[in-house]
Amino acid sequence: MPHPVSLLSLATAVPPHVLEQREVARRMLAAFGSCFEHNPQLSDIFVNAGIERRYSVRPIEWIEQPHDWGERGAAYLEGAGELFVAAAASALARAGLRGRDIDVIVSVTSSGIATPSLDARVGPALGLRPDVSRVPVFGLGCAGGTTGLAIAARLARAHPGHKVLLVAVELNTLAFRRDRRAKANIVASALFGDGAAAAVLEAGSQPGSLARIGASAEHTWPDTLDVMGWSVDPVGLGVVLSRAVPRFIEQRLGAPADAFVSRAGCDPRGRFLCHPGGAKVVAAIETALRLRSGTLAHERAVLRDYGNMSSPSVLFVLDRALADGLRGPAVVTALGPGFTASFLALETGHA
Repeated sequence: MPHPVSLLSLATAVPPHVLEQREVARRMLAAFGSCFEHNPQLSDIFVNAGIERRYSVRPIEWIEQPHDWGERGAAYLEGAGELFVAAAASALARAGLRGRDIDVIVSVTSSGIATPSLDARVGPALGLRPDVSRVPVFGLGCAGGTTGLAIAARLARAHPGHKVLLVAVELNTLAFRRDRRAKANIVASALFGDGAAAAVLEAGSQPGSLARIGASAEHTWPDTLDVMGWSVDPVGLGVVLSRAVPRFIEQRLGAPADAFVSRAGCDPRGRFLCHPGGAKVVAAIETALRLRSGTLAHERAVLRDYGNMSSPSVLFVLDRALADGLRGPAVVTALGPGFTASFLALETGHA
């Protein structure tokens, strides 16, 4: 078992513009009318997604308009920077720290490109030291929250006394494309929202911490590159999302999850905290993990209130579970491009 790392704080942030699901459905019907005429069942996606509202860095009127790479990139840099600072500043305040106290910063994103990376751009606003170690991570998609937390924990464990700040930020709504009429694009318009989450970690069992982070692992299935991800063209990013994801999860997630629990020495009475990719995905996870239907209540609540925010979503779930009094062992897990499952063990209620 690895030496524990303390989760000192956790915070979340969302942008100002609210996307009510009913209004999005109405507008998508107008935008993709011919698609719904040929496949009337598509309209059920908005009803069955388990989502009431989501949040965006731009109003829906902006999202509906055509934009090129430059416009999307500018919106990403502005919106992601603001969310990054909001989540990070809140996490720092909750830990009783300032930006200058941070030794390492891990920034996770997959929904936009920033070079210099976001951490460098927002460093002055957060008061980060010039010698802070920056670890930008790109391309993990929905698995980024869990894997990012695992990376941050490993860095904290390797440098006792150092404080590590993790920030996951995604602006998925900027990838909406009126020029792409594939079913995957319509599904994405019913699922994805924007958000950010941040956490502060330090090696050892620190007094008053939220949880202790233990072992972590990933499992990538061969020949699954086409299950989930982005395509890239002159207009922007295009969603790649296989309709077989729920069935794949039902059939394939159980074995690596069992292997992780056994290898990590997790308490079998512990609970799972999962990335809520969609209503069907949450139900498939319950089946794969042999959980009673309805067990993943926090996951469904996050999905209902925020949609699928990709990497920050599982941290929203963890935040909600902690606020609800989570005690004992738990496994944080998420699925992302690769196709990859990410696992992280933690223990709460010890301080």
